[in-house]
Amino acid sequence: MAMHDQFLTLKSLSFLLTYPEEDLVATAPAIPDVLALEDLVGVAARDALAPLLEALAQDDLYVLQETYVSLFDRTRRLSLHLFEHVHGESRDRGQAMVDLSALYEAGGLHLMTSELPDFLPLFVEYAATRPLAEAKALLADVDHILAALEERLVERGSTYAAVFCALRNFSGAVATSSPAAPAWPDPANGSADDLAALDKEWEETLVTFGPGDAMGGCSVDRFRTQLRAAQRDARHDP
Repeated sequence: MAMHDQFLTLKSLSFLLTYPEEDLVATAPAIPDVLALEDLVGVAARDALAPLLEALAQDDLYVLQETYVSLFDRTRRLSLHLFEHVHGESRDRGQAMVDLSALYEAGGLHLMTSELPDFLPLFVEYAATRPLAEAKALLADVDHILAALEERLVERGSTYAAVFCALRNFSGAVATSSPAAPAWPDPANGSADDLAALDKEWEETLVTFGPGDAMGGCSVDRFRTQLRAAQRDARHDP
């Protein structure tokens, strides 16, 4: 597959959202120069990444790994799996995974990982392989999710918020909100009653695919329909 103008930028941002290992720590110091070379996220967004890059370069690896796990693996509110914020535990999530895998395959990206196809770093890596306009559109389609995650990370004072800011700057999208969206409790802190209500709401709010079979399973349009079918504001999802 041909290398596109944004390849290194999106590969770098994708890498920053993966579980910290020694190769990420070793690569982090070079990321500012890579982002400046393609200049697709803006100076302010690049500068905002400095604290995260500094931490990756200086902090103990085990501390970095514990920070990552505590943020992204222990609560649905900060899940890096896109369909967690759209489909939750509804039965539509499985079909959405199949469709996204087909989209990757049609685009020439063959999955060689145990990660689910909706894992955000993998999605960003796929976008890196597409023409610039398509890459921007793909990230714009998930902007409501990126905006929600950025907002929640800012509230926690996490340096990872800067990665989401950079991705949103790259796409040029502006998130929209739903005024009727419910304020979900955080499962990490909620009571048993909160969690029961949350599960009930997910069961009652099933997501449909709009036009359905008339759209090819591997089409970008089908993927967009799946993402937009959930009318909730992602910033209030669990």
